[in-house]
Amino acid sequence: MHFLLSALLVLAGVPAPDRAGYGWPVDGPVVVRRFDPPPAPWLPGHRGVDLAAAPGGAVRSAGAGTIVFAGGVAGRGVVSIAHPGGLRTTYEPVLSDLRPGAVVAAGDEIGVLAAGHPGCPAPACLHWGLRRGGEYLDPLILLGLGRVRLRPL
Repeated sequence: MHFLLSALLVLAGVPAPDRAGYGWPVDGPVVVRRFDPPPAPWLPGHRGVDLAAAPGGAVRSAGAGTIVFAGGVAGRGVVSIAHPGGLRTTYEPVLSDLRPGAVVAAGDEIGVLAAGHPGCPAPACLHWGLRRGGEYLDPLILLGLGRVRLRPL
């Protein structure tokens, strides 16, 4: 099964990262909104997953990498981490004192979850995103849980 999933991901143009090197960014997550990319890059969509979790709880790096951004965007704290293979994960809303250039291991705390994510049905939700270059991907693929979408060659 693992081989088949990896082969499908490669055929779909999605990196097949070592899922053993990635984990959930929050404890006890509940997926309350799935990845729902728009049909065209300029259209609205949901470019990540929302994970309900406890406000003030630890937010952890899903995998080893380097902090490339930590600061405010539209009034919310955002952390972005560059990972091997051209992958980048994002986490918001997060209160963090990390700075770009900091190296993190998988599971390292990168901040705490703030309340107030729009559309969250729980007291707090982490919006967790994944990109490779300019293409948004389902971050659940890092855990072997994302939907596989085949694209024409």
